[in-house]
Amino acid sequence: MVIKGRVHRFGDDINTDDIIPAPYLDSQDPKFLGSHCMENIAPQFTKRVKKGDIIVAGKKFGCGSSREHAPLAIKGCGISLLIAKSFARIFYRNAINIGLPILTFPHPEKIEDGNLLEADLDKGVVKNITKGERYFCEKFPQFMQEIIKSGGLVNWIKKKG
Repeated sequence: MVIKGRVHRFGDDINTDDIIPAPYLDSQDPKFLGSHCMENIAPQFTKRVKKGDIIVAGKKFGCGSSREHAPLAIKGCGISLLIAKSFARIFYRNAINIGLPILTFPHPEKIEDGNLLEADLDKGVVKNITKGERYFCEKFPQFMQEIIKSGGLVNWIKKKG
């Protein structure tokens, strides 16, 4: 699976309240949640995002509460891939469950806001097209790619029968 998109860069400790503020948690609609994604920490974020873009962040992305709303908001605003130095475990699990690919990368500081990336999840290679650089990260397991391609864990289970 290859994903190509423009980078939106965030730092360390982006928590679930930063991703989707609590007043919007009465909805499960990804488009609605996506329209409010990151609004407290980056008010213009949803206006800049184009379908297929990528978030690159530092350590502990998705820390805080265990709400599924956070990855739903990210996916709902058009982000196709998350890359970070580390993720909160429950956030990582929730992202996979809703069909949002997520990669751990030890040196996110090498990637800048606005860079164009191409990530090959099978090979664990991220190409920074803007800088002409190639980075190695974890390979995304095949069964997890199947979950993503199915649109999430529930759809994957339905397909398996």
